[in-house]
Amino acid sequence: MSSSLLRVSLADVADGAARLSLEADGSVAVPLAVVDLDAPVSDAAVEAAAARLGEGGTPILVGMATPKTSRAFLPIAEKLSVTLVETEQKLARAFVAVPDAGAALATIAATVAANPAAGLVLRDVLRVTTALAELRDGLVAESLAYSMLLAGPEFRRWREGRPRRPAPEPVDDPVLVERVDGLLEVRLNRPARRNAFSRELRDALLDALELPALDHTVERVRLTGEGPAFCSGGDLDEFGTTTDVVVAHRVRTTQAVGLAIDRLGDRIEVVLHGACIGAGIEVPAFARHVLARPDLSVRLPELAMGLVPGAGGTVSLPRRIGRWRTEYLALTGEPIGLATALDWGLVDKPL
Repeated sequence: MSSSLLRVSLADVADGAARLSLEADGSVAVPLAVVDLDAPVSDAAVEAAAARLGEGGTPILVGMATPKTSRAFLPIAEKLSVTLVETEQKLARAFVAVPDAGAALATIAATVAANPAAGLVLRDVLRVTTALAELRDGLVAESLAYSMLLAGPEFRRWREGRPRRPAPEPVDDPVLVERVDGLLEVRLNRPARRNAFSRELRDALLDALELPALDHTVERVRLTGEGPAFCSGGDLDEFGTTTDVVVAHRVRTTQAVGLAIDRLGDRIEVVLHGACIGAGIEVPAFARHVLARPDLSVRLPELAMGLVPGAGGTVSLPRRIGRWRTEYLALTGEPIGLATALDWGLVDKPL
């Protein structure tokens, strides 16, 4: 973690110390600041800090608290990006319990230092998507942010540093569909690529989900994945292949699998196993019923690519776990397992 990391108290926030400032070239001077919620502070300063935070125009603000101060400063924590607490207690959604707050902060600081523009866009888009009542509006906001970052230097640097692999042989049936009475079984079927969310898989999945949308004699839909993982996320070798970001935005918003899942309401359940990375958790989180096996591993890696979640994750995950824990997953890129996913409400039931 950089020694130049800005550390502020609530009194400093009240005095305007935590403000976003730009360099001459438009880059952000200090994209991340840490707010010490344990430092002594007057009630007046707390009220002034809350007002300042409501104005916006700050860096990404990560709170540090003890279990005692986490209870006292919940209204403040709700205005931060996330607040870290070293505890095993059950906490409100604005907080993340971690065994080592310093280590978690170091990971966040490294992520933001590598891709500050994407980090700030993530913070902003999460505040927008969680304030919008309509899912489609949230997906449009997310896609606009994602498409903009596709044209940015942070994603370009990642893409140039990762040579594309040869395209795999097309799969005859990227999604398998089987109906037994009132149950429709839908299975992702690219096991050799850990069901990476390619264009062909996305299109086939949309086709499969159209059947129960049109035929209400389908009483239940179960979505699963073949092979060692439910879905390892977007196919990295396809990232950036659509050079027109306007077209990319149009495709993303008109072919949203998350909306297709949401339309099915209580009729669909998703069964997760193994790696559920990026789209591999963003899309399932739209379902009303999410089940998972013990080997579950969830991760949001997009910031390391100079991007934000782009398969609906800034809409679906906050509905289940709140924007703060969603932002924590993206800011760290670290995995969580089944126990945490159950505790947070990302998964409804273990298998």
